[in-house]
Amino acid sequence: MRTWIWRRYLLSCCTVDQNPDTKELDCSEIQQQILLATGGLGGRPIRGLTHLLHKRERGMCRSSAFSQGECSHITTSFLPNQMTQAAHFTQKAFCGVFSQDGSIFMSACQDQNVRLFDARKGGFKKFKTVKARDVGWSVLDTAFTPDGTHFLYSSWSDYIHVCNIYGEHETHTALDLNPDERRFCVFSLTVSLDSREVLGGANDGCLYVFDRERNQRTLKIDAHEDDVNTVAFADASSQILFSGGDDALCKVWDRRTLREDSPQPVGVLAGHRDGVTFIDTKGDARYLISNSKDQSIKLWDVRRFSPKEGLEASRQAVTQQNWDYRWQQVPKRGGAALKKHKLPGDTSVMTYRGHGVLHTLIRCRFSPEFSTGQRYVYTGCSTGKVVVYEVLSGKVVARLNGHRACVRDVHWHPYDGKIVSTSWDGVLGLWQYKQGEFHEGGDPSSDLQGSSDGKPAAKP
Repeated sequence: MRTWIWRRYLLSCCTVDQNPDTKELDCSEIQQQILLATGGLGGRPIRGLTHLLHKRERGMCRSSAFSQGECSHITTSFLPNQMTQAAHFTQKAFCGVFSQDGSIFMSACQDQNVRLFDARKGGFKKFKTVKARDVGWSVLDTAFTPDGTHFLYSSWSDYIHVCNIYGEHETHTALDLNPDERRFCVFSLTVSLDSREVLGGANDGCLYVFDRERNQRTLKIDAHEDDVNTVAFADASSQILFSGGDDALCKVWDRRTLREDSPQPVGVLAGHRDGVTFIDTKGDARYLISNSKDQSIKLWDVRRFSPKEGLEASRQAVTQQNWDYRWQQVPKRGGAALKKHKLPGDTSVMTYRGHGVLHTLIRCRFSPEFSTGQRYVYTGCSTGKVVVYEVLSGKVVARLNGHRACVRDVHWHPYDGKIVSTSWDGVLGLWQYKQGEFHEGGDPSSDLQGSSDGKPAAKP
């Protein structure tokens, strides 16, 4: 009975916005980018799959094959919808990401093991397990080096650890961040394109930059008023940085002008009512998305920073929060009534609602450019689902239901049409399209079911 009541409550926290406000989005550059990438810009709109096949058979395509936009359009009818267990652990799984080329999947679990899976040629087979060192609570974030030779992980520790992926002998190097706090944690980390610099965001409100060649911390930036939960590079140049924290703000930094004695961001993006849990970049140094404890994802354009009015409104909203998302329920007074309007000074391009952010720092991401034209944003959910939104409409197009506890991380393969969800039920869920579920012209908002519904996660 209690499980049923809790289940109903969790679902009530994930109220879908039936009429998303797309006014800002409709006149934005990202709309043109996505329409171009998915074949929807210029001329007549792309018709259904059957029409495209007939067109190709008759030699009516511009080349002998479908265009990239047509391929991206076709994938919308074949979104992953069926889950199989790729792995099952005895403790909570926290992180799960594909390498840049999609050949390796890395998973980190509360059992202090980092596992590497060979994901080449449609497979998913574990080939290496590394026992994490100096772990407090759990491994909290992981990252591949862009050259694909090493991976990094962080925990409640003064160190970020670097390990080799290949080779007969294991190398395990500790990068000492030398923090001032006694109880210290790097919640988020990423690596520069040349694999030289490691960027981390920590619980002391600071950004840390570690130079691997010099083997020392080179920068400590006082960035946020509270925990820094997420960091990201804006694009491949690794010059522009994004950070998000429990002060509900996303900040934009220029690596070339960062100074410890004058830690000034290039700009600030304000509009969330509670802490930011994750940031993902579109990769063009212009657009990013942020997940938040206010139960929403926001899309931002870094050319539209927030005024002082927006910063103050977000600060006031955070100070009014009197609950802890890790184990408490979302306050009812913070429900639909507050979600109907933006905060003053909110410069976000779009807001997506329909998932729950409870218990842990749940991640959200843009779908791959190669296979989808970045047409979607997707996220884990405290109800045990993977929720997929269409960027341009703000509507939920898939609700992948297959876990019994919170989905903390989720990652779409950069080239193949599969998604891996990482859940606190200890399961890595491998989502693929199941033949026979083709829904061309069908209702995209219907739930796509896996195995069982979610249930509450334990107190972290």
